Amino acid sequence: MNALHDLPIVVIGAGPTGLAAAARLHEHGLPCTVLEAGDTPGAAVRQWGHVRVFSPWRYNIDPAARRLLDEAGWIAPDPEALPTGAELVDDYLRPLAQLPQLKPHVRYGARVEAISRLGLDRLRTAGRDTAPFLVRLADGDELVARAVIDASGTWSTPNVLGASGLRARGEADAAAYLEHALPDVLGADRGRFVGRHTLVVGAGHSAANTLLSLAELAAAEPGTEVTWAIRATAPTRTYGGGNADALPARGALGARLRAHVDAGRIRLLTGFSVQALTPTDGRVSVALRHGGGSVESITVDRVVGATGFRPDHSIAAELRLDLDPVLGATRALAPLIDPNEHSCGTVPPHGVDVLAHPEQGYYAVGMKSYGRAPTFLMATGYEQVRSVVAALAGDWAAARDVQLDLPETGVCSSDSAVSAGGDDCCEPQAAGRGLSTGISGGLLSAPISLIALDAAPAGGCCAS
Repeated sequence: MNALHDLPIVVIGAGPTGLAAAARLHEHGLPCTVLEAGDTPGAAVRQWGHVRVFSPWRYNIDPAARRLLDEAGWIAPDPEALPTGAELVDDYLRPLAQLPQLKPHVRYGARVEAISRLGLDRLRTAGRDTAPFLVRLADGDELVARAVIDASGTWSTPNVLGASGLRARGEADAAAYLEHALPDVLGADRGRFVGRHTLVVGAGHSAANTLLSLAELAAAEPGTEVTWAIRATAPTRTYGGGNADALPARGALGARLRAHVDAGRIRLLTGFSVQALTPTDGRVSVALRHGGGSVESITVDRVVGATGFRPDHSIAAELRLDLDPVLGATRALAPLIDPNEHSCGTVPPHGVDVLAHPEQGYYAVGMKSYGRAPTFLMATGYEQVRSVVAALAGDWAAARDVQLDLPETGVCSSDSAVSAGGDDCCEPQAAGRGLSTGISGGLLSAPISLIALDAAPAGGCCAS
């Protein structure tokens, strides 16, 4: 065995997909190092800990991780229950990361700054495939690796408010008035919203659930106002299919939101995009441009940007990546998940071949693998890393035997408080249309049976 194959495989991120990759690498006897920028496993998930994911536990636990946990006497949660982000960390990710098979290989506070090939920049070809990867951390430390599995996600790189993909004018100056997606409106962040006027920008389920939480807060706290601005001319996509929705809790989400809008508890502005933000006397003035060219200004106290997320490929700038120019996913994966063509239904099973780049040995998996596409399920990431690790172990038959068992449109949030996805899409599709996550193509023979959520505490979500 040559020296390259003796090196560890670096996994970036100790979230659900990253730790699943570590569990798979352990099963194959491949050395690995997991680099987590946060101080705990699932640090990004912890930031939306108040959110209840829409997929039940049985879709959220990686099989290899489950085997390791079961050997240690882990008491598994109810497979049909819907966990919050905090429960995902406390009841699954933390116990997994603490296992003696994984704990010595996980480094916290290890933020990756750049990845390259040792001694080679992107231009150099000779000897490239036999040169180890060089992984540089923000503190200056460097590691060499046989391969890199990038499961760093997209949580730290939300989309901007500007409609052109650029920051709206004054967006940086107004940062003190802006909220990251998924604020804990009814919990830890309540004080920032009570008695204030909040503008929510975005048409996905994260926006919808934040609006529901704000409407609940407004009912309890006089002086709390809510405005919702979307680029579409109607909120049809956000309202969803109602009683016809394959996932009843998601259908209830749209019905509840529509009721608040119809009753005037949420002011809806359609066909508008954010053009400029100007801090004014302790508040922020937001200029909204209508599709017809007219501009309306609204002055609010807080602005929630629920406009989705994008991947940050800057750490791999010296690697040879083949990225789709639209989504920033691999060129082979992009047509399967492009929201211009699909709603959140099913993505065909995919693994190492679809995720591969010209840079042999580098794979972006999990949420990051989807680029700017807004619909993703943890189970998809688990199958991705199963395939990738099998390939790294030399078992190409297993690597290419990719299978997915997903609930129909299972990425969207429940009717509780918030959605962990970005500006996600979930609308009914005509028969025969390819979908981006769900049961089309025989992935699941029957719709998933969901528990009732009417009595659930506030906090629902789009998974992972």
